[in-house]
Amino acid sequence: MPQENDPLDTLDDAVAAAAFRRLVRHLQHRHDAQNIDLMGLSGFCRNCLADWIRDAGYEGDKGAARALIHGMPMDEWKATRQSPATEEQLAAMEASVARNKPDLG
Repeated sequence: MPQENDPLDTLDDAVAAAAFRRLVRHLQHRHDAQNIDLMGLSGFCRNCLADWIRDAGYEGDKGAARALIHGMPMDEWKATRQSPATEEQLAAMEASVARNKPDLG
């Protein structure tokens, strides 16, 4: 959600889009960075990005949005890239997500 007088709102949309695509491609390449670890450190992950593009107007359903962000269907991602989460990872994720601002997702 835009905030009043937020300098990010002055960023050209084409520049922002290019940076977003670079971030997504980086995450597609770095599948060693597990979603659970991203959540534990930053409070967001690839699935959040998929939700955010839908919130921004992407017309695909949840599965299509996740496939776009992950670079493959979610079932394939889980089978080939996702490791089981440990109790420590789950606890870190819960603590991190609790720190998120409600209006930022």
